[in-house]
Amino acid sequence: MTILIGYVPSAVGEAALAAGLAEAAARGDEVVILNSPRRRSTVDGELIDGTAADELVARAGALGVTATVDQSDHGDDIVETFTKVAAAHDVRLVVIGMRRRSPVGKLVTGSDAQRLLLDLDVPILAVKPSR
Repeated sequence: MTILIGYVPSAVGEAALAAGLAEAAARGDEVVILNSPRRRSTVDGELIDGTAADELVARAGALGVTATVDQSDHGDDIVETFTKVAAAHDVRLVVIGMRRRSPVGKLVTGSDAQRLLLDLDVPILAVKPSR
C-alpha cells in the first residue's frame, strides 16, 4: 500500500514528511510525496527542484521506505489533485501538515486543509510542527 504525503519546503511540510515517513516505515508502505505547483507556475516558493526531490527520496530510503515525488500541477484546486493522486496510487493514508491557528482561526480550520479533511475518502493524518 501507499501513503501520500503533502509536502512544501517549510516547517509544516517537514512535520508532514517526518510523520508520513515514520508511518510508512512502521507499516512497510511506499510513499508518494506530493509537491504540486500552482497553475503551471515554474516559479513557486513551495515547489522543490530536482535536487531537493532527490534528497527527499534519499531521506525516505535511509528509513527503508521507497518514495517517489509527484509534482502534478494543481491549477486552482489542490484538493482535486490530492484526490487524483490518491486514487492513482491506491493510497491508504494521506498525511498533511497544518499551521498553528489563532483562537478565531481554530473556528474555521481553513480552506485547503479543511476541504481535504472533508472531501477525501481515505484516512488523513494532520500534523503540526513542533513549537
